[in-house]
Amino acid sequence: MSLHDLINYKYIIASVLYSVIGIVILLVSYWIIEKITPENLWREIVDKHNMALAIVCASFMIAIAIIISSAIHG
Repeated sequence: MSLHDLINYKYIIASVLYSVIGIVILLVSYWIIEKITPENLWREIVDKHNMALAIVCASFMIAIAIIISSAIHG
């Protein structure tokens, strides 16, 4: 068995492409949530140390990441 048989570039390119698409979707969804909330999330979390908002934001990102990964993997 040769190295070319073990490494199929089609699958590597597909996984990189799906990763980039997933990251872009995650960033777009974060931007949408940032726009519909009344306060600036980043400023609330970093400057005012709002731990409750940080937990909500982290759970939102984890939930979106799970949805994206299940959509990619079918």
